[in-house]
Amino acid sequence: MEGSFSEEAANYYCHKEKINVYKLVYLVSAENVLRAVDAGEVDNGVFPIENSNGGIVYEAVYAMSRYIFNIIKIFEIDVRHCLMAKKGINPSDIKKIVSHDQALKQCRMYLKRKWPDVEIVQWEDTAKAVKDLSEGILSADTAVIAPKRAAEIYNLDVLEEGVQDLKFNFTTFLFVSKKAA
Repeated sequence: MEGSFSEEAANYYCHKEKINVYKLVYLVSAENVLRAVDAGEVDNGVFPIENSNGGIVYEAVYAMSRYIFNIIKIFEIDVRHCLMAKKGINPSDIKKIVSHDQALKQCRMYLKRKWPDVEIVQWEDTAKAVKDLSEGILSADTAVIAPKRAAEIYNLDVLEEGVQDLKFNFTTFLFVSKKAA
């Protein structure tokens, strides 16, 4: 999704490899990325497979078991999480914090320390949680953990930056293509 860490990783990879002309297609999950690569709907795909703190991205491993593809490059980006909420929401009004399972794992000590009485809810994607909060799908007393760029795109307030437990929080991504027949 726009504002996701996968978007950040795709842009990073293209910049690093001097790929100047490309179009991003937002497919949300590793399953959707690999399905689109396999079907020839996209030339390449990018998705996370592991985080230095949160561990293996299980949904990616399960998706990888269902497809045959080429790994072009394995690379890392530094992932910085932010806590955000709707404009004007007071932190004391927050009853629930929502994010992708991996983001929640990477912020678990922060959540236990600063938000011990708040309900923690897994969502399919960090940026989708931001979008869903901005569109009213999630209630106004919800905060989300996601990339800072997502707050800018979906017009939310960043309540706190760098909420991940480790200062250096790297996620490993794959850049893949369809396996030649």
